[in-house]
Amino acid sequence: MSEFDHKAFLENLTTRPGVYQMYDAGNKLLYVGKARNLKNRVGSYFRASGLTEKTMALVARIHDIQVTVTTTEVDALLLEHNLIKTQQPPYNILLRDDKSYPYIFLSSEDEYPRLSLHRGAKRRKGQYFGPYPSAGAVRESLHFLQKVFKVRQCEDSYFSNRSRPCLQYQIGRCTAPCVELVTQQEYAQQVENTALFLRGKSQELMMRLADDMERAAAELAYERAAVYRDQLSQLQQVQASQGIEGVKGDLDIVAAAVAAGRACVQVLFVRGARVLGSKTYYPPLRLQETPAQVLGAFIPQYYLGGVRPIPPELLVNEPPEDTATLNQALSAAAGRQVRVRSKVRDARARWLQLALQTAQTNLASHLTGRQSVIERLQALQELLGLPELPERMECFDISHSSGEATVASCVVFDQGGPRKSDYRRFNIEGITGGDDYAAMQQALERRYKRLKSGEAPLPDILFIDGGKGQVSQAMAVLADLQVTGVEVIGVAKGVTRKAGFETLLNGATGRERQLGVDHPALHLIQQIRDEAHRFAITGHRARRDKARQRSGLEDIAGVGAKRRRELLRHFGSAQAVENANIDELKKVSGISATMAQQIYDHLHNIGD
Repeated sequence: MSEFDHKAFLENLTTRPGVYQMYDAGNKLLYVGKARNLKNRVGSYFRASGLTEKTMALVARIHDIQVTVTTTEVDALLLEHNLIKTQQPPYNILLRDDKSYPYIFLSSEDEYPRLSLHRGAKRRKGQYFGPYPSAGAVRESLHFLQKVFKVRQCEDSYFSNRSRPCLQYQIGRCTAPCVELVTQQEYAQQVENTALFLRGKSQELMMRLADDMERAAAELAYERAAVYRDQLSQLQQVQASQGIEGVKGDLDIVAAAVAAGRACVQVLFVRGARVLGSKTYYPPLRLQETPAQVLGAFIPQYYLGGVRPIPPELLVNEPPEDTATLNQALSAAAGRQVRVRSKVRDARARWLQLALQTAQTNLASHLTGRQSVIERLQALQELLGLPELPERMECFDISHSSGEATVASCVVFDQGGPRKSDYRRFNIEGITGGDDYAAMQQALERRYKRLKSGEAPLPDILFIDGGKGQVSQAMAVLADLQVTGVEVIGVAKGVTRKAGFETLLNGATGRERQLGVDHPALHLIQQIRDEAHRFAITGHRARRDKARQRSGLEDIAGVGAKRRRELLRHFGSAQAVENANIDELKKVSGISATMAQQIYDHLHNIGD
């Protein structure tokens, strides 16, 4: 098979915007991309250095490239979206959920309007509220509305054939308009209140209910006043749990997290200043993508298919490279201006942070899910040539600050993922500060003496975060303690110290090897190594701060004596400062939003 002659191809390639399609030797479509400048973008795949291993694997399979020139970047984006949707190339991020979202429908043609779940074309006359992330979210909202406002939800055929009230009336969920136990005026008032709530005008609604309650009390209509009181109380509860102070209008919040070769996209739906719910997606990655690249591929597929409504505003945790083009395409599809934003403040920043934390949490759970772990264990078994699937793995890491307060961590994974009850930390004593080899030796001796005495089962694999020196220490300790049957693997960071470039060292054979960044076994090893690193740092910081007999606030850049004094005066203790959220930190004199974020990140080990 002849290699693709990229030099000849690029020599005559246009610099105009367009779409490129990459094919393999069997004329199978591999990848579709868009470009502002086709010559520059396609040429970037064939540069001499700087490509990830996944991209190099793609380039190695290219046998032909076809391009389609477009008038504008927006046209290129739309064409790319259509090709990805219809062709589903394996190296593109694919969104496989194209279901329409449900709404709450409030009829307007009926004498006594009805609330119901609606999905599909909006043909009937009435008001549509949503979209909601799932039918379950709609049913939950309908259930709440039925308790508070008692607007009917029964089918029209059932309603028109009633001669006496149904069970919903008996349990206080309906006012029985079917047999006219409520006047049209009273019912219309509850319908109006329902619409106000669904439009997000909760403050206006609560003021109205408070006025109605006072008026009824003044008229000595205490039962009616109690109804308003209960409605007001329930609305205050739901507003406290779902409201976004300071946010108006409709928006979606889209946050992406990437780790260990997997991605998670979390979408939060905000309508009328209320979070209606969220939806989680795990788009498969074949190339080494950043969160910004994941969002750049996800958003067009998600919103440009004509299935989902496009809100006026999208908040993202990382701006896609072609945000301006994306804004134009979304605006054209929506028929009004749409903005994709990442730099936001106050309430929007809080909910963007919530979406990102949710994505990170869901991704961590996804990575530790049994099916995901088993797949990676199988890849690890094949990689190491083990006779059986590994049942237990341990990983050690060392953490210190220039030799001070050295702590070793031991984390344990089994076929169910992290086994946190078996995690252990070791405070290292009696060694030269900064001697990682001696620290590793002491931690391993203490750990495996205990395992030999029956404290816990021996692992099938022992991972060491380090290179030849640390692995040699591990092999010597196991030999001295006569521990056998444990595979020792060193995980050394590459020259760039970036994820995906680790070197694996087999302690028994001395063999070194590097895996492709998309290898499932490497993803599992990275996850275990990162958990050991996190656990070691947390223990080291706690020990260091205790040894120095001072608050962890002293280690935060930019927090001097004056700011520490203000923080302690405001919260009363260092522990209370650590328990505070970002909004509470911002209320302290001299603490800006940026500083509050910095303090919060440091105290919660974010970014380490």
